Amino acid sequence: MAGSPNSNLRGFNYAVQTLLKQPSQFLPHLTIPTFTHLPENLGPHLTSQSTPSPTEKQRTPSIRALVLDKDNTLCPPKTTTFPPQILEKLSALRNSPTSPFNQSKNPNAILIVSNRAGSHPNFDSEVKSLESQLEHLQIVVFRLPAGTEKKPFCGEEVVNWFKEREVITSPNEIAVVGDRLGTDVLMSGMMGSWSVWCKEGVYEPGEAGKPERNILEKMEVWIEKYLRERKGMRAPAPKGWEY
Repeated sequence: MAGSPNSNLRGFNYAVQTLLKQPSQFLPHLTIPTFTHLPENLGPHLTSQSTPSPTEKQRTPSIRALVLDKDNTLCPPKTTTFPPQILEKLSALRNSPTSPFNQSKNPNAILIVSNRAGSHPNFDSEVKSLESQLEHLQIVVFRLPAGTEKKPFCGEEVVNWFKEREVITSPNEIAVVGDRLGTDVLMSGMMGSWSVWCKEGVYEPGEAGKPERNILEKMEVWIEKYLRERKGMRAPAPKGWEY
């Protein structure tokens, strides 16, 4: 975890190159306003926005693991404060008897992967805060191995984390949930997994205190709409996924 704790220049450059060469990789398989809208049974929702066309027969993904972004997905940016509705959603996913992420049946099903917490020793206090609040739900923060780069480049290590704990046998059993197309969605594609975009971040539309999007967030929203509506593009299925 050496190097600058905040720099992710290579990630930005990779996002630009992908947008120029393979723009459909920017598109999520499912778009929801916030994490609180995440379906418990994700599989049937993931293929509706992906290739091939709806007229072709599709099989339904079986999602056994969730990779969750922290900043602006679970917590306001640069904080470890969970809004009550986010904690309620996490609790439902971990305790519902019908949830594939139930902590009794699948204790290692959910992993927080952040480009802050767990990515550098400077953010160790954030890891401790997050894990202490989520201890009752058995949700932990991914520690970036030494020499490994931040999202979107740590996908292989994340897949291995789940495989080592026998949560999955294939990356297409993972869904990556986050607010950024240039990191979370791109990483899911590199992993061979499915992606869920929390378009509004951590705040519901119109919620009091919701901050204005920054320039990169505005650009991503515009790019997604342009590719989907003007270019007619759809999210490509994960590598190796067969319909």
